[in-house]
Amino acid sequence: MTKQTSSTSKKSKKQSFDFDAIIIGTGPGGEGTSMELSKRNKKVAIVERYKDVGGGCTHWGTIPSKALRQSVRRLIEYNSNPLFRQHEKAKHLTFPDILQHAAAVIRKQVQLRSGFYDRNRVEHIVGEASFVDKNTLQILKSDGSVEQITAAQIVIATGSRPYRPDDINFKHSRVYDSDTILSLTHDPRSIIIYGAGVIGSEYASIFRGLGVKVDLINTRDRLLSFLDDEMSDSLSYHLWNNGVVIRHGEQIKRVEETEEAVVVHLESGKKMRADCMLFANGRTGNTADLKVENAGLKADGRGQLRVNDHYQTDVENIYAVGDVIGYPSLASAAYDQGRLAADAMIDQQSTAKLIADIPTGIYTIPEISSVGKTEQELTEAKIPYEVGRAQFKHLARAQIANSLVGSLKILFHRETKEILGIHCFGENAAEIIHIGQAIMQQKGGGNTIEYFVNTTFNYPTMAEAFRVAALNGLNRLF
Repeated sequence: MTKQTSSTSKKSKKQSFDFDAIIIGTGPGGEGTSMELSKRNKKVAIVERYKDVGGGCTHWGTIPSKALRQSVRRLIEYNSNPLFRQHEKAKHLTFPDILQHAAAVIRKQVQLRSGFYDRNRVEHIVGEASFVDKNTLQILKSDGSVEQITAAQIVIATGSRPYRPDDINFKHSRVYDSDTILSLTHDPRSIIIYGAGVIGSEYASIFRGLGVKVDLINTRDRLLSFLDDEMSDSLSYHLWNNGVVIRHGEQIKRVEETEEAVVVHLESGKKMRADCMLFANGRTGNTADLKVENAGLKADGRGQLRVNDHYQTDVENIYAVGDVIGYPSLASAAYDQGRLAADAMIDQQSTAKLIADIPTGIYTIPEISSVGKTEQELTEAKIPYEVGRAQFKHLARAQIANSLVGSLKILFHRETKEILGIHCFGENAAEIIHIGQAIMQQKGGGNTIEYFVNTTFNYPTMAEAFRVAALNGLNRLF
């Protein structure tokens, strides 16, 4: 009798909410969560502060920067191709020119993703969300009106934004962050990029490809130190070879702005001048306006929320996914985190987890992609490994495409021949890596380097690099 009353009480309580779940944010994490929940017949709403869905990934981050890179890569290819160079002058494009292509891609992405929500009957609420309590959100609309909505469960998928130190004037017309750089309307001859992480390195490639003089200030002693050392060194060399000036181990002291330029003073005493500056040193979780304290939550100093293995926060009915929880801060991982969070929201006993080896794609020019362990990690762990390498310049497909820069490296166990890590540098690296990733994930001894020797690849292809690298590595064994 007691159990029946309790069950009835819970049921009526659940029915008193407006939705089964509300997701704040429509980036990859929010999309993954809402799609999975809606397909499980849950009544779902998404709250987005902007009129178009897609989040920072679609509007300011992943999609725009990769679209810009694509345009620049094709420009470089055109200007360096002897077929065109014989008859025509080198073409020059400005940053506003290539933004037009990015804007077209963004429109297509918004249209596509809006269709996902419509088809799955997910209610789209436009406004600024903040917590009233753990089940209630207040939505501030653009017209100033306010409404409250409730849900049994809430997911925070608000992403991140560029970190902005107080002593730099981001309102100045020549000072940008990785969001506002997309509003650049003039054609700079020089730019200073502060922060040589993924975003800074990608934009250094983009601007240098447009013929802009680039100073890249790195606060660390090497570029992208989480990469395998050879990949990091390859990127450093090619940026340097293309004319990017990289300054390692530097910190900003102050920034001086004028109507015509920006002067950056470094702690080391150096100073440099450029037409504009891009500050790309760190990101902060988007929790400042959410009033998470009203729900019993507290963000850390970087605006990020703590979650358990099921993406559940310290408050049992509130989950968080994507950049707002920190590592790995990848759009691909955020979507999967959303799906896994939805599983856990429905089934508290769910054991589904992200794969251990998440691939990374860095869209510099040339591109970099990695999956698995680096040489440094294997050496430190005292795992006996060997290396197989293939250089793109030896592949027929690369010669045909005049895409000779790059290489593929496979790390494998000397005794079991199990693939431990794959690292690729060069055009389409982020596509090529998935072939190796698929083999790494095989069970029952199917994840050895010998697969690449025993299978037959299309010829000519870039995928053939796996066969070349495998033979190279196996020849090192004795």
